[in-house]
Amino acid sequence: MTIANCYNRDMEPPPAGLPATLRSLKKTRTSLKSVKDELRDNLIGKLQAKEPLFPGIVGYEETVVPQVINAVLSKHNFILLGLRGQAKTRLIRMLVTLLDEYTPYIAGCEIRDNPFEPICRSCRRLVHEKGDDTPIAWLTRDHRYVEKLATPDVTIADMIGDIDPIKAARLGQNISDELTVHYGLLPRANRGIFGINELPDLAGKIQVGLFNIMQEGDVQIKGYPVRLPLDLLLVFTANPEDYTARGKIITPLKDRIGSEIRTHYPLTIEQGLHITGQEAWTARDSAIQLNMPDYIREIVEHLAFSARDDKRVDKRSGVSQRLPITVLENVASNAERRALMAGEDLAVPRVLDIYAALPSITGKLELEYEGELKGGDTVARELIRLATGKVFTHYLEGENLNGIVRYFEHGGQLKLDETEPSSAMLEALSAIPDLMEKTGKLGLGASEPDALRASAAEFILEGLYAHRRISRSEEVGFMAEPRRREQSVEDERKKAARRNYQ
Repeated sequence: MTIANCYNRDMEPPPAGLPATLRSLKKTRTSLKSVKDELRDNLIGKLQAKEPLFPGIVGYEETVVPQVINAVLSKHNFILLGLRGQAKTRLIRMLVTLLDEYTPYIAGCEIRDNPFEPICRSCRRLVHEKGDDTPIAWLTRDHRYVEKLATPDVTIADMIGDIDPIKAARLGQNISDELTVHYGLLPRANRGIFGINELPDLAGKIQVGLFNIMQEGDVQIKGYPVRLPLDLLLVFTANPEDYTARGKIITPLKDRIGSEIRTHYPLTIEQGLHITGQEAWTARDSAIQLNMPDYIREIVEHLAFSARDDKRVDKRSGVSQRLPITVLENVASNAERRALMAGEDLAVPRVLDIYAALPSITGKLELEYEGELKGGDTVARELIRLATGKVFTHYLEGENLNGIVRYFEHGGQLKLDETEPSSAMLEALSAIPDLMEKTGKLGLGASEPDALRASAAEFILEGLYAHRRISRSEEVGFMAEPRRREQSVEDERKKAARRNYQ
């Protein structure tokens, strides 16, 4: 009996109703489509049926997705080029939904050989010996996606393969025989999709091996030519920053990539809110009910948008969409912690919870020289203040808040404790004239829970602070803006002088 390199007698039985031998397979079809033809045909079917192609991918409907569709229809290998946190990897992983649910291969084959056109020597020998009795196994679409994160230490053996002397000794084969090859990731992805993340990090000689596969379909392993016309869709991701920071895509490989598709961050706040709401873990199985106000979500999203526009933040590195996602999760956790400590059953995040989420902000900001001088914490705090001011303007623009401002100008102060129960906080806030009435502009009435009303009132104070109408410090809390306080004192002095004169 011939021992084949990629034949395994202990194979799993095929799914019920699917052919188990080449003979029964030939009764249902005479050939198999290539991967790119399969993707193209299934994509055409989805487009005609108006089915969603990439559910969960938001903001790319008019930009990136049409270009991906064009690349698949053109049967191109393609690359997604964009900054971190732009859903590049998520998008290429979703390409598997365009594959058939099941596809046959020669059972036990390491490279999932096509039963009608086997390319490896062992499978060709197996088909020659067994003929129509050749056993058939089936791949699900999930098993047809292979992904590799490119790093400088990746070798040709990892990607293509190497001679295995132990296998040669076990099989009694000459070490130069093709049967002694231990296949790498690329051959093992045969008849599927092979994705490489951060392509510029891959060493130049490995990139050369890739374009040889893409163009010629053959490789050399330890000096022995092995013809492997692989059936693959190759997809890559890369960050433009990496072209100069860590490496580059060599010109011959770039020339062989059919389409270069640029990704981007959300173009509007609404798109960002949709993505963050979809990805952030805020629907929690907890004894504490979480109620996340819209203005808190909007502040967190504006924080990311403001950071992307800030000159102190490195534009080449970008600000990942993971920033608002992790910040929102941290904000929810801080509110949950406060409710647990206070013995409350409702957690409502406040603006102060966003400041408490600084650890999830500073680690995601790559700062320019000016930002480094100020420090990550300072830059993050200023970005929160800026974002709060924008959202405050959206909700309360044109509203007369002079009564609240005058309270502080006349010597009023308010220090809020992060862990303070909602009832105590609401009592302190209610002492400020007009403040609780203005929460109605946020859709809240007097019957709303204390935690919601307290959060809304604190948002109004933070908005006034963001617009520099009042001030705030860690020691004193909210107080009058120094210049306004001085002006108010001067006005009172002048009024008293006029009264004395009269």
